[in-house]
Amino acid sequence: MAKYRQLRDRVVSDAFFHKDVLLVPPAATFEQLTLAHDIDYVERVMEGKLSAAEIKRIGFPWSPAMVERSQRSSGATLVAARFAMDDGVAVNMAGGTHHAMRDAGEGFCVFNDAAVAILTLLSESKIRRAVVIDCDVHQGNGTAQIFAERDDVFTFSIHGEKNFPIRKSPSDMDIDLPDGTPDETYLRVLGEALEQVLCHGPFDLAIYLAGADPFEGDRLGRLKLTKNGLAARDALVLSELMARRIPVAVAMAGGYAQSIGDIVDIHAQTIRIASEYAALQSRQL
Repeated sequence: MAKYRQLRDRVVSDAFFHKDVLLVPPAATFEQLTLAHDIDYVERVMEGKLSAAEIKRIGFPWSPAMVERSQRSSGATLVAARFAMDDGVAVNMAGGTHHAMRDAGEGFCVFNDAAVAILTLLSESKIRRAVVIDCDVHQGNGTAQIFAERDDVFTFSIHGEKNFPIRKSPSDMDIDLPDGTPDETYLRVLGEALEQVLCHGPFDLAIYLAGADPFEGDRLGRLKLTKNGLAARDALVLSELMARRIPVAVAMAGGYAQSIGDIVDIHAQTIRIASEYAALQSRQL
């Protein structure tokens, strides 16, 4: 959890970033959460009525602060999506809670921020179709489950084949990578996959999960991407989306390196790259 505070401190102290674009997100409302999650599940999260087994599956102890943080994380991705639709690119400095399913949380994920954001905008008729590009090292099983029966959302996940979760819900397109996959292989496979994914458009919005956990030093990752490789990944995803003028909201997703400094480095470079693309987009408008 410390990475989030340290990431914000890094961004605040970095002269590259304009401080007036840092916003405190509103919490996602009960109504917005229940677009993606069963009412019973949301109520039990908010009221502290989850079972011990459910809390263990999430991985966080229940508290009112945990609930508020989970609501605000979903609210932040929704706000980022709204800004992206005007500015091209926007970032949630948390989010990426892709293991949260319709009726359960899992793997440090309580509510699914990408699903809440997309389904809210679809319900408001602000978008007609969306794509989720999930580059966290763990498969986006919750996102895949929530959108399994929908034709207006395309889900894509590129992840470690032998990594969590053991039972993977099929996305519209999944790429399973072997342990030890390096930069060159990852970037080639991702580039080819993006061409296929984006052929399923047009899309009015993309949610990009820029996980730091494919990093070679990640305790839970099992892939072998360098920091330079992860920067190239971010640039590849954002350039493909920008070339097609698809607005993109970026979420940080996972990161579990031995050194929190490494995690913050990777997330901060994602935000810097997104900011550079946002500036480029602004000049083109």
